[in-house]
Amino acid sequence: MRIHKEGHLIILMALLLLGGVSFAIYWFLPLFIALPLVSAAFIFFLLIVNFFIVPKRVSPATANQILCPADGKVVVIEEVEETEYFKDRRIQVSVFMSPLNVHANWNPISGTVKYAKYHPGKFLVAWHPKSSTENERTTIVIEHENKKEILFRQIAGAVARRIIYYSKENEPAQQGTEFGFIKFGSRIDVFLPLDAKIEVELNQKVTGCNTIIASF
Repeated sequence: MRIHKEGHLIILMALLLLGGVSFAIYWFLPLFIALPLVSAAFIFFLLIVNFFIVPKRVSPATANQILCPADGKVVVIEEVEETEYFKDRRIQVSVFMSPLNVHANWNPISGTVKYAKYHPGKFLVAWHPKSSTENERTTIVIEHENKKEILFRQIAGAVARRIIYYSKENEPAQQGTEFGFIKFGSRIDVFLPLDAKIEVELNQKVTGCNTIIASF
């Protein structure tokens, strides 16, 4: 278990800000008022730290299995038209992440990054049907050694307004390694070939880098 590198600066800033506010509260307000407020500030700080804690995980997947890229709950499993990259029919599996989930994102398969693009956009709630195409997002495509491609998309939400991704086109991707991080809740869409065997169900709670969502 570790603190994710994307949280180091935020945690430091929160510590300084909340520490300063707590000191002022304790110094200037009566004790019976100050103690609950300082306690609330401390709990809030612990929640921020907890948000950036990433457990150590080892992928159980084989080469032909597709890992879930994020913690959360499966909110969509349906056949759709993917319009950005494939421009054809795909099976979409979407995972919604609450602010309490681990927010690191893991590569679902090994292969070569064929496409990686950031899109500025809106901040609709992450479960809104149009969030996949209108919200701030990144789109990444990995080509498997079997020549099949998987597209996955990080989507910002009403709270999550900072998407981090590390994937670069034409570079190798290793299944189960981190490709990014979404700060403070959102969702990930995964677009699979129509012949992929889906291994999850709607409303199932899933774990990034551990749960197998599909297989070739």
